[in-house]
Amino acid sequence: MNKKILVTGAAGFIGFHLVKLLLLKQNNVIGIDNINDYYDVDLKIGRLKELGIYSKKINYNQSINSEIFDHFKFIKIDLIDKENIAKLFSKNNIKIVINLAAQTGVRFSLVNPYAYTESNVSGFLNILENCRNYKIEHLVFASSSSVYGLNETMPYSINANVDHPISLYAATKKANELMAHSYSYLFNLPVTGLRFFTVYGEWGRPDMSYFIFAKSIYEGKALNVFNNGEMERDFTYVEDVVKGIMHVKDIYPKKNYQWTSKSAESLSTSIAPYKLYNLGNNKPVKLLDFIREIEKAIGIKANINFLPIQPGDVVKTWADISESENAFNYKPETTIDIGIPKFINWFKKFYNY
Repeated sequence: MNKKILVTGAAGFIGFHLVKLLLLKQNNVIGIDNINDYYDVDLKIGRLKELGIYSKKINYNQSINSEIFDHFKFIKIDLIDKENIAKLFSKNNIKIVINLAAQTGVRFSLVNPYAYTESNVSGFLNILENCRNYKIEHLVFASSSSVYGLNETMPYSINANVDHPISLYAATKKANELMAHSYSYLFNLPVTGLRFFTVYGEWGRPDMSYFIFAKSIYEGKALNVFNNGEMERDFTYVEDVVKGIMHVKDIYPKKNYQWTSKSAESLSTSIAPYKLYNLGNNKPVKLLDFIREIEKAIGIKANINFLPIQPGDVVKTWADISESENAFNYKPETTIDIGIPKFINWFKKFYNY
């Protein structure tokens, strides 16, 4: 119940889990989300219900108090709404901002690119401007492993060059990192960026592969598996990611006065109060092994349709989490044989399979 925390994307997958943990730890939280229809709105409404926010009371730009947590309120609002976002900051004594709101997904960026520049660039700029204007103590924002793009040096180091993104989504996340650094430098704003690696778990996103696989298996449909199954992902359980965010929110980055453009730390730290971290599992899993775990948890064999790789997809991801370990003792603990059954148990209950 100390410093007031604003979480954007509170009805989203990671945002929901973070808000819930923050509230259980007695933090004072304001959650915002535009509840768009990129994927199943009922799922977003279901997440909010778990937090004590009920759909019949949700109206645009109106604050709702939780009926479960007396230190949580929710506001339906869009990040690109400059006037009302500014009013939100002016009326609340916000100290920490955790920006998880974004237009996500690599493949959707191929068909609706403007959604990404509106939310991830213009919307993020509104957050930066208000963090600057209202003297926010710490901005934590979501980046993505997709920024590594064509980089093939494994594991992905936070110090690696990320100048070759292969999707617009990745490009907007790289833009977020650059925009945040400029504000950190110009306005002495402490900023931490977190590169997430293929987060999965209960209440997950229906556009993610594991969600699609589970639904297809239950409905007897073939699974479309791209690159003929020759894919690896550093699948990271949502609770491990959220625990990492919980730690990092209280670690305000400081200026690195030894920084130079030639130093080994030139990409992960700065003369500005700015820091980047990877939040992954550090254990890449072959996609076919991941599917086998889903089959095992469901008890049904999948029918797999192998297809070529899609534009914007990378073959492998693997997080180097050494800096996260050193800075805040980040230690992901959940392997897929534990995380997948938890997801499937939730999935069966929520969708009545």
